[in-house]
Amino acid sequence: MMRMENKVALITGGASGIGLSTANLMAREGAKVVIADFNADGAREAAENISNQGGEAVSIFLDAGNETSIKEAVEFTVQQHGKLTTLFNNVGSTNLKKDLDVVNR
Repeated sequence: MMRMENKVALITGGASGIGLSTANLMAREGAKVVIADFNADGAREAAENISNQGGEAVSIFLDAGNETSIKEAVEFTVQQHGKLTTLFNNVGSTNLKKDLDVVNR
């Protein structure tokens, strides 16, 4: 049995780098993968590549700094697959004014 069989994974930042590697691995291990990324074209291409290799993947645009966009990605995942079992949160929002001062938050 594959380790991710019967799992549905939402991967933020899945169009490249660590997120893309994780999406590929989870798909090879049997997960249904939803690739969510600000780079919608890259996410779509990543999902197509996974599908072409026999995995199951779809994509959605995600702006991780926008609460509505995050909610839409979760709802899309559940609509597509009936559930969400795994979240790989590979992207974050950066606010340089806040992030430069970690002492006085």
